Amino acid sequence: MQPHNDQRVGLAYGFGAYTMWGLLPLYWHLLDAASPFEILAHRMVWSLPVAVVILAVLRRWSWIGPLLRQPRRLGLVLVCSLVISANWFLYIWSVNAGHVLEASLGYFINPLVSIAFGVLVLRERLRPLQWTAVGVGLLAVVVMTVAYGKVPWIALGLAFSFATYGLVKKGIKLDGIEGFSAETAFQLLPALGILVFLAVHGESRFTTGGVGQALLLAGCGIATAVPLICFGASAVRLPLTTIGMMQYLAPAFQFLLGLTVFHERMPPERWAGFALVWAALTVLTWDALRTARRARTALAEAAARAGAAARRAGAPVAPPRSDGLTR
Repeated sequence: MQPHNDQRVGLAYGFGAYTMWGLLPLYWHLLDAASPFEILAHRMVWSLPVAVVILAVLRRWSWIGPLLRQPRRLGLVLVCSLVISANWFLYIWSVNAGHVLEASLGYFINPLVSIAFGVLVLRERLRPLQWTAVGVGLLAVVVMTVAYGKVPWIALGLAFSFATYGLVKKGIKLDGIEGFSAETAFQLLPALGILVFLAVHGESRFTTGGVGQALLLAGCGIATAVPLICFGASAVRLPLTTIGMMQYLAPAFQFLLGLTVFHERMPPERWAGFALVWAALTVLTWDALRTARRARTALAEAAARAGAAARRAGAPVAPPRSDGLTR
């Protein structure tokens, strides 16, 4: 069981990460003149210097040696870097192609996928209401598929890629900044190759789009590093089911942006699918609050019983009476 303070820190990191991710479509929209491949490459290239600066400030280098001596963990870091790269590309493309609402659906579905992974892979046990929520989420995907006449592949791709990323990170056991630094180190050379290719062919917005565009592309490092570091710090402190529950914060922001800023259409069948997902998340939230309340009550009762037992054990023994009888 995680210490209470550790869980509180994990929750704070998680809320920060998902709020920042929820607002990212606004940033990617400023870069829509650049191709998704170029934006992705800049995310990779500029993230590593940001990570290195943070490591230098914190003087946290001791993890590198042990990691290099553990091929299995290095392999998991490589898997993380590949999966999150695919997730980044699909998200950037979907935002700049006018699919913010479907992208938000993917991150609404993501908590349900994370919970399913927790059961299937980590053997975490679900309560009946959690099973109900997962079932309603599956129904939502079916409704969307039937209504649109096609599988919502953007949403499913984002949901499964990010849930896989969270699952693999559980096995690496690196804190937020260390894990992020290791992943971006794997990404650096391929990203540099993409940028050189674009520059040679005259397709680089970094070199032809002016100072403002260049600064925005360079800022991808900060926009990427800060929430991902927070997520990594949260993932190693919280159960996967808790991470899954928190993840609907980001798509809530994305959904509102899709409606109010990007003015995307919401036909009835899309509302129906979203309504089912929201119903599933409502069930999850209510179940989590009820379970947390019961756990706090049980903990308080156990503490009270332990205190009473300790007082009884430490009470002074009454001296015998002078007439030989006990008191």
